Amino acid sequence: MSTTQTILLGAIAGFTIYLGLPLGRVRVASLGTKAFLNAASAGILVFLLVEILAHATEPVEDALKEAAEGQAAWGQFAALGLVYAIGFGVGLLALFYVGRLRRRPSRTERTSIGPGAMAVAEAELSQPAVQSAALRTGMAIAAGIGLHNFSEGLAIGQAAQAGEMTLAALLIVGFALHNATEGFGIVGPLAAANVRASWGWLGLAGLIGGGPTFLGTIVGTSFSSMYLFVGCLALAAGALLYVIGEILPVGRRLSWEATLWGLMAGFFLGLVTELVLGVAGG
Repeated sequence: MSTTQTILLGAIAGFTIYLGLPLGRVRVASLGTKAFLNAASAGILVFLLVEILAHATEPVEDALKEAAEGQAAWGQFAALGLVYAIGFGVGLLALFYVGRLRRRPSRTERTSIGPGAMAVAEAELSQPAVQSAALRTGMAIAAGIGLHNFSEGLAIGQAAQAGEMTLAALLIVGFALHNATEGFGIVGPLAAANVRASWGWLGLAGLIGGGPTFLGTIVGTSFSSMYLFVGCLALAAGALLYVIGEILPVGRRLSWEATLWGLMAGFFLGLVTELVLGVAGG
């Protein structure tokens, strides 16, 4: 498999995210169904978070063991640990501060319409606000998944660079399966808020979420860097943790029972794709 073929297959692995995105065009009436779909997306993200943290932490632990045994310098462990901490912190906090800037109320929104019961105009403002928040959350999920997918692309590219073509092909198959479910993870909050996303929004979300797999594959075939790999994974983990925190309160308001079932279903859906990857690898 040539470098060009590797990059092309990496692009396909990323853009399978579009298989799940059309669900964002479906309107859901039942509160229980909304809660379940919303939580299922969170469950997928929880599984990805666990997987990402495991892969990001392993190089740091190895560097610590090597330093303790005198096989490597302590500076390498310190540098990897710093990259890990900064990446996770930026991923977790950046979305919060960017979101706060975007949600800063305008002068008219800060002005109260009147005392007593909520005015009709205020009630009309509330639904667009909810829809806007759902779209922001969905796009934030796409950004977090995009960071994760960039690291997946790096793994594909670096495996190919090392001559491990069987491993590279296996990663492509596994990541393509994961990305197909990640598309549903992006639109889960939209279903919870009864928002019907436009095709343009879905196209942009897919590009942000799936495109980085293609970019990561290109970078990964160019050079290998453990620091870049750990940093991207930690950044993705922080971003996904923030998004999970945004999703779960919505599910608690709709139906906590359906939310718990959805969490379990989403987590096991991610697990099944991981097991399929393991079986394919023999």
